[in-house]
Amino acid sequence: MSDDILDVLVVGAGISGISAAWHLQTMCPQRSFAILEARDTLGGTWDLFRYPGVRSDSDMFTLGFSFRPWHGDQSIADGPAILQYLHDTVREFGIHRNIRFGHRVQQASWSSRDALWSVSVQRAGAAEPLRLRCRFLFLCSGYYRYDQGYTPGFPGLDQFKGRVVHPQAWSDDVEVDGKRVLVIGSGATAVTLVPAIAQSAAQVTMLQRSPTYMVSRPSKDAVARRLHRLLPVRLASAVTRWKNLLMGLYVFNLCRRKPAKVKAFLIGLVRKALPPGYDVQTHFTPRYNPWEQRLCLVPDSDFFKAIRAGRAQVVTDQIERFTATGVRLQSGRELAADLVVTATGLQLQLLGGATIDIDGERVDASKLVIYKGLMYGGLPNFAATFGYTNASWTLKADLTSRYVCRVLNHMAAAGARVCTPRMADAAMALDPFVDFSSGYFQRQLQSLPRQGRVKPWKLNQNYLADLVTLRFGRIDDGVLDFQR
Repeated sequence: MSDDILDVLVVGAGISGISAAWHLQTMCPQRSFAILEARDTLGGTWDLFRYPGVRSDSDMFTLGFSFRPWHGDQSIADGPAILQYLHDTVREFGIHRNIRFGHRVQQASWSSRDALWSVSVQRAGAAEPLRLRCRFLFLCSGYYRYDQGYTPGFPGLDQFKGRVVHPQAWSDDVEVDGKRVLVIGSGATAVTLVPAIAQSAAQVTMLQRSPTYMVSRPSKDAVARRLHRLLPVRLASAVTRWKNLLMGLYVFNLCRRKPAKVKAFLIGLVRKALPPGYDVQTHFTPRYNPWEQRLCLVPDSDFFKAIRAGRAQVVTDQIERFTATGVRLQSGRELAADLVVTATGLQLQLLGGATIDIDGERVDASKLVIYKGLMYGGLPNFAATFGYTNASWTLKADLTSRYVCRVLNHMAAAGARVCTPRMADAAMALDPFVDFSSGYFQRQLQSLPRQGRVKPWKLNQNYLADLVTLRFGRIDDGVLDFQR
């Protein structure tokens, strides 16, 4: 197979890769393609994360694919249900025939002379790397490292006699029953874990440096259930998808226009969900404005119910050091623990962790400027899926896949072999890749690509704007350079 030339090489068999495969099969049936997946199974995030209670913080009507709507009863689904949905999708459309498991991309080299990518792939169990060639490289490998999460260098961690586990490395042998569990972190993972393990642990403490915005929503969408009783399945799912999509955009824009008002409203809801007199100011009033980081979803108020029942507590403080039996805080307080869960975030990794070079010259990712949210200035025949920070990942994945297929079809019609975004204004003002204050972005902001301040070099966080541009906008826009 090393001598074959594929039309498209897709990297990653999670949500983005599955979307890419369906769109290629449907919109570009004449194109040959393969999906390379580093792990031995599909599903990406939804197969990797195995911690208790793992679930989506986006509703399933927008996290589900546009071409195969979610029909489940739960609007907020757990990890196993999402993974089953992905497996069913792959099986229904025969996508599994194009996936090559145990194939990790290490390097991609573009040859202008041949108009081809040469991709070095490490195969599981093989001593020598495989080299594949393709005309178009499509990265669908997500945005974080799978081999390890982020854990700060806590002083004295090696002195702790109990077990320490990062949620990304959770395994079946992690015992929580009857244990004193300390969950460090305040993001979506911590908020998911705490109520799940509080059911059997002796005590669960969530230790946070600063609070996060939390929003309670029913796990079942009452409007969706009513629509499914009244309308055909696909129509009901489509209406629900648009209802949730537009509501999400409205809330996000309201947060940006009237942050103080929204903040007061959100904190008021939390106050109602907690026992009278609870110190909401200390533990649930963030220092930043709403949607500068993702809002934490609390389905059916499960997190607040665990606190009200006395099975969980929140402590807002900073760690001075670990001890043999727990942690000592800067306030002088000590928290005893048998198990520590470091829900302290991800390690960002764009471009799949592979090195990229153009005609032998190494590409510095921090020098790249994103084009239409999926291609990069100066990179030929290349695209990468990066989902929204303020909405479901799949919304952007589907738009990206459709746009790549439009580009491929335009190239075929024009007889072009190469397409490259060209930035004419070298002096254009640039901004960070995302306007997002979450730690996992801020830690690596300097190594990430940049975005411009004008279209098409600006990274939208708006599905409607991207829908117009990516689905209906011109392909030959004067910026995307086509060469025969």
